Amino acid sequence: MSVQDNATIARSFYDAFNSRDFDRAAAFVAPECAWLNVPTGETWRGPGGLRQDMQGWATAFPDSKVEVTNLISAGDWVVVEFKGRGTHKGPLMGPTGQIPPTGRWLDLSFCDLIQFRNGKVVGGRSYFDVAGMLQQLGLMPAARQAGQ
Repeated sequence: MSVQDNATIARSFYDAFNSRDFDRAAAFVAPECAWLNVPTGETWRGPGGLRQDMQGWATAFPDSKVEVTNLISAGDWVVVEFKGRGTHKGPLMGPTGQIPPTGRWLDLSFCDLIQFRNGKVVGGRSYFDVAGMLQQLGLMPAARQAGQ
């Protein structure tokens, strides 16, 4: 597969999330895929793991949408920066367990690294600011500004 093909497949993940077509996204995932959520240490595996991860976010933020802000493709890797926005109306798995709905709006930056082989996702890592997320959800005090 070409670098452009990988970029197109990667972009389709985020489009599939927005349309809640998790099966479409899962079709691009290899059975041996392992994807690490770096902030929480969780790893999802294979197409079923992707579906579970996407469904978890969609359940926690039913009105959520993602917006790709930057996509860089090189060789077998694609890097995707995106914004995730939505209202926390359902349970969310956090680093210390389930977070009950807060009703608060979340606007958070993410970065995913996606590894491809033969047109399938074989691995990846997601990065985001857990402290920032918890602050926006009202579950952690905001950081103090310098000089305060």
